[in-house]
Amino acid sequence: MFKKILIANRGEIALRIIRTCREMGIKTVAVYSTADRDSLHVRFADEAVCIGKPQGTFSYLNVQAIMAAAEITNADAIHPGYGFLAENADFAEICSRYNIKFIGPTPEMIRRMGDKMTAKETMIAAGVPVIPGSEGLLESVAEAKKLAGEMGYPVILKATAGGGGKGMRVVWQESEIEKAYDTAKAEAGASFKNDGIYMEKFVEEPRHIEIQVAGDQFGTVCHLSERDCSIQRRHQKLVEESPSPFMTPELRQRMGEAAIKAASAINYESVGTIEFLVDKHRNFYFMEMNTRIQVEHGVTEEVTSYDLVKEQIKIAAGEPISGKNYEPTMHAIECRINAEDPYNDFRPSPGMIQVLHTPGGHGVRIDSHIYAGYVIPPFYDSMIAKIIAVAQTREEAISTMERALSEYVIEGVKTTIPFHQQLMKNKDFREGNFTTKFTETFELR
Repeated sequence: MFKKILIANRGEIALRIIRTCREMGIKTVAVYSTADRDSLHVRFADEAVCIGKPQGTFSYLNVQAIMAAAEITNADAIHPGYGFLAENADFAEICSRYNIKFIGPTPEMIRRMGDKMTAKETMIAAGVPVIPGSEGLLESVAEAKKLAGEMGYPVILKATAGGGGKGMRVVWQESEIEKAYDTAKAEAGASFKNDGIYMEKFVEEPRHIEIQVAGDQFGTVCHLSERDCSIQRRHQKLVEESPSPFMTPELRQRMGEAAIKAASAINYESVGTIEFLVDKHRNFYFMEMNTRIQVEHGVTEEVTSYDLVKEQIKIAAGEPISGKNYEPTMHAIECRINAEDPYNDFRPSPGMIQVLHTPGGHGVRIDSHIYAGYVIPPFYDSMIAKIIAVAQTREEAISTMERALSEYVIEGVKTTIPFHQQLMKNKDFREGNFTTKFTETFELR
């Protein structure tokens, strides 16, 4: 087992990893930018090293500074968390070159699943259902028009190196395709330094349902059931829950088996997530694989009593997993609390938290790094907390979440708490009647 882990991340996920390391008796090293010197992950780690200026390019994406911090603190492993360098194959390769264990999959696994066209080809070979679409990257507008005409509209153009909704355009008719193609390529090139575009049939009324998987270095893979992540805004998740209100036992079995096939196809080691789109007829299609711990991993932890971060560390240290598949025994709902103004198109709201009261009580888990007097910097993702409500049934979990949200007091900045409060009262949400398009017609009052 590792003696000291450097956490190449910030905020709540860095604090989450520190907690598990402390339980396992592993020393931790926090790295931080000058904007994060007062963050709780810096305070609670055993050691802390400043690695640069606030902007991510100069700090949390600065591989040279992170590796130097690992060297001077004698860290024998690096946990990347999520975001930043978590799915950077070159970074994982550099760690290996300097005999520092990257807590995650191998560089080759990251590369095979990080490029969406390569991942799709791998899934087809493994027998995992995929959305019909182009066999490779599109070379021209003319090719895009021809393929769309053959498949039938609507179609969606996607960046092969994409994420977070960047480089994606839905096309409903031929007259729109040239502009969408040019815009998607330009956005992909600017965002990912890779302007490769491919096309898929657009799935209407979809649910976004993902399966949590874990695989060890001995070829064993298991799944830990599903999370429904359909409540989104601009392809960014806002609410996640397990089990999905759309799920049936038969669908769970089929999706779980497909997820294991997907992970086994690349001999996956570490924890990861296979993301699917599920249409209204419960047909499901592979969308992508996230080769890292997810923001919403706590939802699965609460319904399976399974510490995913601990398992991730143990797998990286060469320990085997049981191979047992898990099903949810409770119901958990997570609300992401962002420092954003939901009444002004979710505009970011950085600044000082003047007053803070966090909810507690039975069935409430808070993952957060904020405190009264903490200044939310404007340089990073706006998520400042996650509330998870856990109960025996979905109805009880919603009631627990409503109560927790009513207790959550954050003054000094705007947050998405009012959005979640209204969502929990929404009839369609309470009945489980929603798709990824839900927030497009949701009116905040």
